[in-house]
Amino acid sequence: MATDNQGNQPLEERRSESHKLIKELIDTRTQLLALYSRLAGSKPFGDEIDDDLAELLDEFCETLIDYTADAHFRLYRFIDENKEKRKAILDLAEKIYPHILQSTQTILDFNDRYFQDNAEAPADGQKRRFDTLEADLSNLGEQMAERIELEDQLIEVMISSRQQRTTEAV
Repeated sequence: MATDNQGNQPLEERRSESHKLIKELIDTRTQLLALYSRLAGSKPFGDEIDDDLAELLDEFCETLIDYTADAHFRLYRFIDENKEKRKAILDLAEKIYPHILQSTQTILDFNDRYFQDNAEAPADGQKRRFDTLEADLSNLGEQMAERIELEDQLIEVMISSRQQRTTEAV
């Protein structure tokens, strides 16, 4: 059985684990996009939203943060820890990572503003306001679309690079 250059985990086992992690990330992304679609389909939003929509918004925010964390742990961890050695992945990561970080900040800002546990209630005791939710959701959707496109490029390079390494090792 072929092992990596350091004699660590067998390549086939690492490849299988990586494919599993990527599949889980894509599954979370699919759930996120379904929630985004439901939320966007609920507009127009007023200054206040009902309890059902607030619950949907909180579920969306939770899934959004889960997806963002998963992407960092599943796609970028080895790059961040300087453990990634494949040139094609490093070259692409250098190109796209600033855009990923920008979208991550947009995601965190959205979550801080709209997730129930984070959102600041108005001082006068009124309900949270949602008068900018439509514009913020639209901006977030644009950022997510770009991020997904960039992540897909990275996933493609990772998979093709792994397939190439496995073929060379056999």
